[in-house]
Amino acid sequence: MADLECKNGNLGVFETGNLKVQTIKVKKSDSSSPPTQLYIVAPVSEGSYPLLLFCHGYCIHNTWYSQLLQHISSHGYIIVAPQFYKCMLIALNYEVKTAAKVTDWLCTGLQSVLPEKVQPNLSKVALSGHGRGGKIAFGLALGHAPVSLKFKALLGIDPVAYPNPPTWPEPEILTYVPRSFDLSIPIGVIGTGLGNQPKCMMPPFAPNGINHAEFFNESKPPCSYFLAKDYGGCDVLDDSKAALASWVCKSGKGSKALMRKGVGGIVVAFLKAYLGGQDDDLKAIADAPTIAPITLDSVIFVKE
Repeated sequence: MADLECKNGNLGVFETGNLKVQTIKVKKSDSSSPPTQLYIVAPVSEGSYPLLLFCHGYCIHNTWYSQLLQHISSHGYIIVAPQFYKCMLIALNYEVKTAAKVTDWLCTGLQSVLPEKVQPNLSKVALSGHGRGGKIAFGLALGHAPVSLKFKALLGIDPVAYPNPPTWPEPEILTYVPRSFDLSIPIGVIGTGLGNQPKCMMPPFAPNGINHAEFFNESKPPCSYFLAKDYGGCDVLDDSKAALASWVCKSGKGSKALMRKGVGGIVVAFLKAYLGGQDDDLKAIADAPTIAPITLDSVIFVKE
């Protein structure tokens, strides 16, 4: 059965897709034996769909991205978002290992929790993460925990690599050497213009030197970079959660719905290009960033 992916023209990636989706919460006690609690968003129409493994940010629940993930899924993708922890103090090694276990679970347990006649295409799996979850995604892609599936693409949404206490044996992700990531898959990085700014007495959530800019600097082609100038990292969350986060992290004054459309559209265009072989939308955004519903202050598209 052929994959069902977005075929909207005129940059329909920035709008909700044509497919109705269903959200599924899978407890660790489920008969499918997931390694942790999961939040899954999937189309309900019969078909075989590519997968996106999505890693949440620091102190954020996986369900707080429901509007963003539903936007992406409505274009023809199954999204699996694990919950890594309930306690704020957690080592990255643990998170990467949990993400690896969830990746392996995709082969054995995912089908049983999906809507009837909806099938995952395990040959087309992409990896993404937001904030600290971006660091987890890069760590998993870099092989810091073994997995049974091969990732086809990697996308960081405002990724940040905060240093951890010296007693925690953490894998090093950033090397501060250009194009040093030992990865042969396409990489996309979406940054925010306000993430490196403090909020009153709170330090910035994505300071210079460990944020999106350095992740892109260390990415090998093909790689792409998008900077959402007027927003902060938590502005991709659902409205109520973004409002709550704005008390401690810098937030944009613009519509959070537009931010989610902008980021969601870039993610869909990226997935279409590297999971579906349809790169028209990604090229269009790179050639004319003003077509996005948000201001993209910088767009870089490196093929080789």
